[in-house]
Amino acid sequence: MIKDLLDDAAERMELAVVHTQSEFSTLRSGRANPAILNRIMVNYYDTMTPLQQLASIAVPEPRLLVVSPFDRGALGEIEKAITTSPLGLSPSNDGHIIRLSFPPLTEERRRELIKLAKHMAEDGRIAVRQIRRGTKDDIEDFSGEISDDDIRRAEKDLQEVTDTYTGRIDELLEHKEHELLEV
Repeated sequence: MIKDLLDDAAERMELAVVHTQSEFSTLRSGRANPAILNRIMVNYYDTMTPLQQLASIAVPEPRLLVVSPFDRGALGEIEKAITTSPLGLSPSNDGHIIRLSFPPLTEERRRELIKLAKHMAEDGRIAVRQIRRGTKDDIEDFSGEISDDDIRRAEKDLQEVTDTYTGRIDELLEHKEHELLEV
């Protein structure tokens, strides 16, 4: 029973790490990355629709994204959604596609993005700790069925699993900080 609880906790902690990693991919570094457009919602015939469902996104050059709408009628709305997004990008529309050029980041903007990355990493660590707390409560519920030594051993194992996954989040954060500081 305890092994199943620890396996379930490890599985859920892995999902928290994967989520944190996907959050990091939405941060703009100096390079073009289609993942930064994942949160863009477009008003398509009075329905908020994710950009990925309305267009294909390509990276022809390291600092350029090309958005090709499936429906040319949506071109204006896509451009408007990108312009009003907090990404700080200026789309260039030629009537068929939208080009997004990525200017080099300023030092101030890099520092802001690092702060945001640290906040995302802390959210990931909090998620892992909440999973640990819930699993620890579940382990303590077995107090009448198993010995106190087994409970302490299980809690120690749970802490080791927690430390592993928070360490992975810290490694992801360190990598993202390094990526953001690259010039």
